[in-house]
Amino acid sequence: MKIPVLHISQFLKNKPLHSLYVNSFADHIQINKNLINKPHTHNFYLCVIFTKGTGTHEIDFDTYPIEPGKVFFLKPGQTHFWKFESQPEGYIFFHSQEFYELKFLDHSLNSFPFYYSNQNPPLLQLSKEKLKHLTTVFQELFTEYREENLLREAKIISLIHYIYIELTRAYTADTIIEKLGSNSYANILERLEKLINAHFYTEKLPKFYAEKLSITTKHLNRVVQKTISKTTTTLISERIMLEAKRLIVHSNDNLANVADTLGYSDYAYFSKFFKSNTGMTPMEFRKIYFH
Repeated sequence: MKIPVLHISQFLKNKPLHSLYVNSFADHIQINKNLINKPHTHNFYLCVIFTKGTGTHEIDFDTYPIEPGKVFFLKPGQTHFWKFESQPEGYIFFHSQEFYELKFLDHSLNSFPFYYSNQNPPLLQLSKEKLKHLTTVFQELFTEYREENLLREAKIISLIHYIYIELTRAYTADTIIEKLGSNSYANILERLEKLINAHFYTEKLPKFYAEKLSITTKHLNRVVQKTISKTTTTLISERIMLEAKRLIVHSNDNLANVADTLGYSDYAYFSKFFKSNTGMTPMEFRKIYFH
């Protein structure tokens, strides 16, 4: 079973804004339950705020509690699914990268900390006061999206930009975020993560990425240490492990094929690498996940 990749077009029905979707969360999960009732990934950026309900949200094999005041952010390519213990309420919107960045040519989505790096947590807990304020703004966004008012798109993009600014202020005030250091280091880290995503199947050594970035391996390691307190090797290994878990759990391939897909022709070596990172073999991980 391959992980389904959902596209915005699958959620839109005769909507003039083809790269944007906004809905109440209760309606969203009811209307789209056949699309989102199992682990999936997206090709868009997603933001959801919860005002009621409890449960869990699994994002790339990390599990987070759902409760009032929680906000979640998802970037393209992340795998996730929901489990609810009580009826959730709130608002959700998602959009393509182009929808936002064509309106703000000098401001990319990656400048927001929750979209900036895979190392930053994909969630935020709002205070009661902040939740009340932002719920009103999300509600206004939802109303504007449904109606055909004058300058509708201009107001919608302004509301989304405002929401992102307010969430950035709350997010950066939280102690869970890593300090990113200088802008030049932040830029190198962003480029490194993109390179790792593109090449980790075949390139597993820091030297390759340092050369692509036109810097020394030593300097690259310094950048990663300063920004996220990890080594370059660790960052590469984490990306390999994430994909390994996805393939082990969400595909029907035998484990030797999974190893081969990830660039390991020797399954025993891959199994040892996997166990050193998780404390269990690939087979044990598959069994425990579905227990």
